Amino acid sequence: MREVFQQELREVQERLVEIAELVAEAIERATQAFNESDVALAEKVIEDDAKIDELAVSLDELAINILARQQPVARDLRIVVSALRISASLERMGDMSEHIAQLSRYRFPDKVVPKSLRPTFAEMGALDVMIARKLVTLLRSEDVRVAEEIRNDDDKVDALHLSVFDKVLGATWNGEAVDTVDATLASRYHERFADHAVSIAKKVQYLATGDWIPADA
Repeated sequence: MREVFQQELREVQERLVEIAELVAEAIERATQAFNESDVALAEKVIEDDAKIDELAVSLDELAINILARQQPVARDLRIVVSALRISASLERMGDMSEHIAQLSRYRFPDKVVPKSLRPTFAEMGALDVMIARKLVTLLRSEDVRVAEEIRNDDDKVDALHLSVFDKVLGATWNGEAVDTVDATLASRYHERFADHAVSIAKKVQYLATGDWIPADA
């Protein structure tokens, strides 16, 4: 029975990695669609989000089943409970990717944001893609150094997010109302994507070290 239980725990980890890989693909495609006004790619991201949702639900069912049958304790219990919470964050990251893609579709054939903000969003998108790829590595390895890198990358996303607000609220901003709304929403989606990755990184750090990272750390 113990061998079966350990196999189930490995399956939980493998499924988390699978979902994280799909999320990384989603944000990469979404940011490309956003930056290049590629409506076909945007549609692909929107369509594929259902797969992320299905896998997250399936993983949750497996984790709940393990809790009911195996009644894990100590680290094993933390692994299963953390998997439920990580799954929820990954699902939300998929949603953020979908939202970014939806903005691209709504504004096609135009680009979503004015020319003055495009370099900022290109940088923000590249950071989100890098964070997503690192998250896959983290879930495979539980390497706390990767978790720290994700948190540092998130600080850069936060700084870019604030710079977007400074721009659209500044005296020199001459964008239309729709430009202001789109830029604000897009920036928020990128920022929230990275925030969910940090939340996952903290949970993995806790599993690896037993030390909980405070929310404001």
